[in-house]
Amino acid sequence: MILTPLPLPLTPDHDIPGPLLTELTALYASNHAFHALGGDFPDPHDIRPEQVAASLADELARPGAEVLLARDAGRLAGVAVTLARHPDPADPDPWIGLLMVDAGLRQQGYGRRLASLLEERFRSRGRTAVRLAVLDGNTDALAFWTALGYTAVDHRRDLAAGRPCTVLRRELDSAEPRTPRRAARVAVLDPEGAVFLFRYDNIEVGVHWAMPGGGLEADESPREGALREVREETGWTDLEPGALLCTWEHDFTHLSVGPVRQHEHIYVAHGPRREPTGPHLAAAHAADGILTWRWWSRAELAEAPEPLWPPDLARLLDAYEG
Repeated sequence: MILTPLPLPLTPDHDIPGPLLTELTALYASNHAFHALGGDFPDPHDIRPEQVAASLADELARPGAEVLLARDAGRLAGVAVTLARHPDPADPDPWIGLLMVDAGLRQQGYGRRLASLLEERFRSRGRTAVRLAVLDGNTDALAFWTALGYTAVDHRRDLAAGRPCTVLRRELDSAEPRTPRRAARVAVLDPEGAVFLFRYDNIEVGVHWAMPGGGLEADESPREGALREVREETGWTDLEPGALLCTWEHDFTHLSVGPVRQHEHIYVAHGPRREPTGPHLAAAHAADGILTWRWWSRAELAEAPEPLWPPDLARLLDAYEG
């Protein structure tokens, strides 16, 4: 998952560009249950572009407000509204006024990752804590934020519409440095060109799919480490890493190392279509957060409902075979 929250781009007339407004409207409309609870739109099942534009204009009219967009592989995955300071002068903290992820991307770690990026943004500006408010009755949101370490500090009505809500706050500790980590993976392709992937669940980035592989030992080359990892995670001993498909870097939290910035070499190998085998796979998969596995056709990769590592895997494989 690669999310980069960027400020909302506006035209010289301070309007939202038409194609972007269409994307935003679709994202808002996908969250009709949330809007039904909040009452911000007359009909939460029929949200119109002009209503979304007006809502975001109201947000930006507040001093110190930002509307941030998060994309993953070009797709609008989420939107967030932040406030540098609450109108109450006694409140010293910045606020997250809104964090909304496309409903079709839920349970994939996007919300957690976007929240983490917002916190990093505040932290880089010297802020030491952040607050937000959850409307009464929004039990899913309350569970989400408390799971991320936010604590209830107040219960009051919001300024916009007088709705009862719980105010939550989280201290922003100094950012934990990321450990550089070398790793290697193998794109194992069957005779039809399908690729074998594991489904992982990671504490920082959530659920995603990736090829067999992992961190290198101190004296290993990437190719040696890729071969060892494939054998450990699949039990297949007859594969040999071939051409280099790509290299890429990404951040995540490793269970034993902590926050890392991982640099990966990804190789290609060809083999029969089969299932992993061996007496020690269950323990190895549990240790690495592997949930399951499957073979993916190229068409399935292009329509993957959950994040892939790397995100442009389908394009890379098409270019490799081209």
